[in-house]
Amino acid sequence: MLSVSWCATAQVFSPGGGTGVWRVFLDPIRPGGPFSVTAEQRIANAVDRIILKDVYFGDVWLCGGQSNMEMTVLQVINASKELTLASHYPYIRLFQAGLNKSLRELNDLAGIAVQWSVPTAEILGKGNFTSFSAVCWLFGRYLYDKLQYPIGLVESCWGGTPIEAWSSQKALSKCNLSFNVTNGDQKHEATGPQEPSVLWNAMIHPLKRMAIKGTIWYQGEANTAWHNAEYNCTFPAMIEDWRKAFHQGSEGSTEIDFPFGFVQLSTYHHRVPDDSFPWIRWHQTADFGYAPNPKMRRTFMAVAMDLGDEKSPYGVIHPRYKQEVAYRLYLGALAIAYGEAGIVFQGPFPKYFQLKNSTELRITYSQELAVLELSKDIFEIRCCTMWNYSSCKWVSAPIVDNFFNILSLSLEQCQQKVSGVRYAWKEWPCNLKKCPLYSKSSKLPAPTFIIPKNDHL
Repeated sequence: MLSVSWCATAQVFSPGGGTGVWRVFLDPIRPGGPFSVTAEQRIANAVDRIILKDVYFGDVWLCGGQSNMEMTVLQVINASKELTLASHYPYIRLFQAGLNKSLRELNDLAGIAVQWSVPTAEILGKGNFTSFSAVCWLFGRYLYDKLQYPIGLVESCWGGTPIEAWSSQKALSKCNLSFNVTNGDQKHEATGPQEPSVLWNAMIHPLKRMAIKGTIWYQGEANTAWHNAEYNCTFPAMIEDWRKAFHQGSEGSTEIDFPFGFVQLSTYHHRVPDDSFPWIRWHQTADFGYAPNPKMRRTFMAVAMDLGDEKSPYGVIHPRYKQEVAYRLYLGALAIAYGEAGIVFQGPFPKYFQLKNSTELRITYSQELAVLELSKDIFEIRCCTMWNYSSCKWVSAPIVDNFFNILSLSLEQCQQKVSGVRYAWKEWPCNLKKCPLYSKSSKLPAPTFIIPKNDHL
């Protein structure tokens, strides 16, 4: 018998005295606490009792991804100050899944790194990549400061892992990526926690009975060099598969389209002519450039390409400016998960393009622009010999003017036919918080985009 002290009692019988799996669902409860939960087992005249104390009700968010989600508060800018704030938030509760992989779907976690706990400086910063996630914690803290009711944070991430490891076989098959891991029939080079589905099996599937409010996700670096082109399918497919699994596993307590926030990739190599990072940034949006979009409903994106950190002691791929990342995710959550009107949660994005004569391209954006610099090379145009698209090449298009939400680019470097335009199409497009374009109202950076087709101009 399970009872919540103030109102609800449910009885569950295991036929034949067996040891099956059982669960109890309570009616929706307003945020708050503390409460106690008592579970009793009665066999003949004997009574075994377990009491859970200091129980709170609120919103639970799942935090997943690879090493940038794994980074702890110890590793962020102003770490000492951040760690002193831990004790100020006793109504945020933390849970961290242990690192495990499995060739089959598990019903329970094979290990727990942090059992449900009140936040402490030790849990948040006892080591590098080993204690609780900084992005997850900071996101939850921003939410608590706004909502003023309990927030549960569940971390389940593993550094260096591709999206395929976090996706079920069903999700991968939707993108023509089918791996029979259990039979050893993998036609790929991934091993260990990089193997397809092994982290879904061990670290996500066991959580699906949990009722969650939403998910935030920081991953993609591992896919810049593996199945890059497929990410525009694998990411949306994983989102939809998680949604279905958690909705069914919680018997409807988790919304079928629960909010899903993600961090668009930051930076890595400086001055390296490699476009794998911008392609993943683009594919993270299912090739729309913004979120939510028709293929990724109820999603929100934190742009991070302006947070490059050349001096990071943890490697330049691990920028320390996680407060900004978490805050940008928080704005998206307010708008998408909590329906707060008037929240600007994404940077300006192009609405339409206009060629003026043969010397100027005008771009009209969705928001009023804050232009920090008339950059000479952040924009590029695809220049082609007339009707000969095999001759096309990307050349710089300097910003020459701007007014309100309109930007003008010079076409002087292309005296032929313009068939495309792209913005920030570089692995390291700008210095810290100094990309050329931001929203004037929200100060959020404009995301990267590429418009490769003639009929868009």
